Amino acid sequence: MPVNILLSFLIGSALAWILIKITRTPPHLQGLVIGCCSAGNMGNLLLIIVPAVCEESNSPFGDTSVCSSYGKAYASLSMAVGAIYIWTYVYYVMSLYLNKSVSDAGTNKDSRIHIISSGESSTDIFLESSRKPLLHSSDRHSPDDSQIQAETRSTKSRFPFLDKMRQRINKFTEKIDLKMIFAPSTIAAIIGFVIGTISPFRKVIVGESAPLRVLDSSAALVGEAAIPAMTLVIGANLLSGLKRSGVGVSLIMGIIAIRYILLPLLGIVIVKAAYRFGFIGSDSLYQFILLLQYAVPPALAVGTIIQLFETSESECSVILLWTYAVAAFALTLWITFYIWLLT
Repeated sequence: MPVNILLSFLIGSALAWILIKITRTPPHLQGLVIGCCSAGNMGNLLLIIVPAVCEESNSPFGDTSVCSSYGKAYASLSMAVGAIYIWTYVYYVMSLYLNKSVSDAGTNKDSRIHIISSGESSTDIFLESSRKPLLHSSDRHSPDDSQIQAETRSTKSRFPFLDKMRQRINKFTEKIDLKMIFAPSTIAAIIGFVIGTISPFRKVIVGESAPLRVLDSSAALVGEAAIPAMTLVIGANLLSGLKRSGVGVSLIMGIIAIRYILLPLLGIVIVKAAYRFGFIGSDSLYQFILLLQYAVPPALAVGTIIQLFETSESECSVILLWTYAVAAFALTLWITFYIWLLT
């Protein structure tokens, strides 16, 4: 499942990059497009859909209680893994585009203010820049400095692969925001993994005879209330999408096509290939969850990331509005097709 979710994120990012090139998306919207196409809502939607399918009288996934318990476990794991990927991979990719667009906008604004306030024309600025020396005194190196640099380069050239890997790792770690990676949802997922996989912790907290079962029941109570609360958050975010924004119709249609046509079709190929080569078992409910991970709408965390950078908020609301409106019909069709395909 972690590999399947990662593949859905990577394929969505690649398709988003193609969409950006085709539609010539403005720079300030490119990060938003990549986020909407790559990050899927792996959380509350699966927790609503899977138990509803299991509780049907003619459910194709066997006994209702067993299907519901396993379905909730699969959906919870999907939500936890998806949250980790969103606040590591998706946040990092979106920040690259959003920081670039914000810095470019600020540079252009500052340059316009400087020209207006100084009263200089473009000709004066060009003549002034042409009179400046090409190299500052600090940039001129002595023969000794150049010799030292040549020796350093020759030393590093012995292991070029290791040097490149070290540079890429350093560049990546400098841009990592640990506060965003260890978001509350990520911390909760890590704690859940620790309790669920370590037997002594599980026996103390989980189960009817567990001495600290009050923690489990309290967490379940809060989790049940979180699903309708997240539904209210979706409605609040989509309300802003009723306002006009600068998102083109072609861009919205492209995101909808990626999320509800291309990704689900590619998901069928990937899951069936994984079953064909023995990477997953014959559990139809588990395959159903894997297939659903390619057909869900964009994650609401994309809107949270956009709000953190304070850019393209109205455009994000418009895209979320239309993608979730189409999801009501697209998810129904894909769920029906997936059940037919698996049974």
